Amino acid sequence: MVGPRRPHFVLFGSSIVEYSFNQEGWGAILADIYARKADIFLRGYAGWNSRHAVEVLDQVFPKDEPVQPSLVIVYFGGNDSVSPHPRGLSSHVPLSEYVENMRKIAIHLKSLSEKTRIIFLTTPPVNEAQMLEILGVEDRTNERCQKYADACVRMCQEMGIKAINLCAAFKQQHDWSTSCFTDGIHLSAVGSKIMAKEILKVIKEAHDWKPSLHWESLPTEFA
Repeated sequence: MVGPRRPHFVLFGSSIVEYSFNQEGWGAILADIYARKADIFLRGYAGWNSRHAVEVLDQVFPKDEPVQPSLVIVYFGGNDSVSPHPRGLSSHVPLSEYVENMRKIAIHLKSLSEKTRIIFLTTPPVNEAQMLEILGVEDRTNERCQKYADACVRMCQEMGIKAINLCAAFKQQHDWSTSCFTDGIHLSAVGSKIMAKEILKVIKEAHDWKPSLHWESLPTEFA
């Protein structure tokens, strides 16, 4: 541990989180904006689904830690929403189980501290043609992504958690299908900028979060 102590932001999710510190990634964008204001911790695990996440909650977010995160940004759903394999050889998680897993994650995070804030990110859309061309897979569809995204948003509304519907956010970009992805699934610089913009918007408009976690409201260290 090094000081002075700053707010801790944790990014928790699958490959879209793990790769978020790549050049021009959304995690790198946030780290740059919050330089000297907050420390951003990466807990991203490529290939994971919500079932994996539930299994490690106590290890990633121990309840007995004296310092708890000020903000946790959670992304799971893309791997959950892939087509089921007849022999179970995929990361598919049925929609009802996915919702309950996300609920368990939310309950655990809420129990960490009264001041731990939470943002859930839904699965974004995909470019099905690009995914097939580059990765040679066709196990994800926009129809299924939308179902999982909508279910995540409904669960967050029930629990009073802030959610960003990435399916809706990406589709506001007129050329989203060709500009937002590197391989039909993972984010390009354009996709990452959209994600970072949406996260910063939620943080800025979270007037019920006291103190505010928006970068303009946090003190600059040793200024």
